[in-house]
Amino acid sequence: MATLKELAALVGGTVVGDGECRIERLATLDTAGPGDITFVSNPKYLKGIAQCRASAVIVAPGVELQGFPLIVCPNPYLAFAKILTFLQVRRPEPQGILAGALVHPTARLGRGVTVHPGCVVGEDVSIGDGTILYPGVIVYDRVAIGADCLIHAGVVIREECRLGDRVIIQPSVVIGCDGFGFAPDGSGYFKIPQVGIVVVEDDVEIGSGSCIDRAALGVTLVGRGTKIDNLVHIAHNVVVGEDNILCGQVGIAGSTRIGRHCTFGGQAGLAGHIRIGDNVTIGAQGGVAGNLEGNQVLSGSPVIPHKDWVKASLTFGRLPEMRKEMNRMKRQLAELEMLIRER
Repeated sequence: MATLKELAALVGGTVVGDGECRIERLATLDTAGPGDITFVSNPKYLKGIAQCRASAVIVAPGVELQGFPLIVCPNPYLAFAKILTFLQVRRPEPQGILAGALVHPTARLGRGVTVHPGCVVGEDVSIGDGTILYPGVIVYDRVAIGADCLIHAGVVIREECRLGDRVIIQPSVVIGCDGFGFAPDGSGYFKIPQVGIVVVEDDVEIGSGSCIDRAALGVTLVGRGTKIDNLVHIAHNVVVGEDNILCGQVGIAGSTRIGRHCTFGGQAGLAGHIRIGDNVTIGAQGGVAGNLEGNQVLSGSPVIPHKDWVKASLTFGRLPEMRKEMNRMKRQLAELEMLIRER
């Protein structure tokens, strides 16, 4: 629980109204009640505010709202996230190696580390202060995990991979599985040993069911601050720059390099051995077959500028009608040609 004034200070906002009202929870506009604070990030939702029973509302500058104490700040959505984090009630975690966990004697665990039942921690592993391994996590030999990481149930981190600080890995992620490398030998395929590693830098989050392949040689890299949704595949020797967003089911083929601040919509697919510049946005199911310069918004397969794709999509829906019209015009043209010849 906190006062509105305390929450405003937390998010760098300004209080309008009763700064001493007490806030217990954060809720959506339509479910909020007494003791709740809600937020309006889009003015179109203001039309439903009359029925809202929240104790306070977070709004952007210039939004006029009567009948509620307010926190006014430039980014209500970001303020919502910070307040939700602040008000979140976390149960204290037991610390240490819990019964049923198997930790190799050579593993080095920092202060306040928790290893839950069913975990296996291999030889010469290092784990930083405050990191939590939830049940069933498997950490192969010589892995390094930074401080304050959350490694959720069923995650597998293979040998020699490295994770930075404050990394969050959701359940059933695999980091460092073999890259998809096979050499044709005339009668089949010869497996190429994948002897590189994966490096995941600070403040990365990886969604459930995602797989990041170890490099054939060298490093597969996920840059600082990148957020990866569920069921994403990153192939061997890919380099993902800092602060990227990869939505669900994105697939990135081997040795592709991606710049900073890119966003890839769900099911976007990137070919291997290509280069993507900074600040590139790819729409859902976008197909990228070649290099892309930075500062573009693209959609379609193969990708084209998003504005052109919108126009093409509108045309695509009319293709059956346009085909009929074209056939009608061809018949009329043939009839006209016959009339001209008869004269």
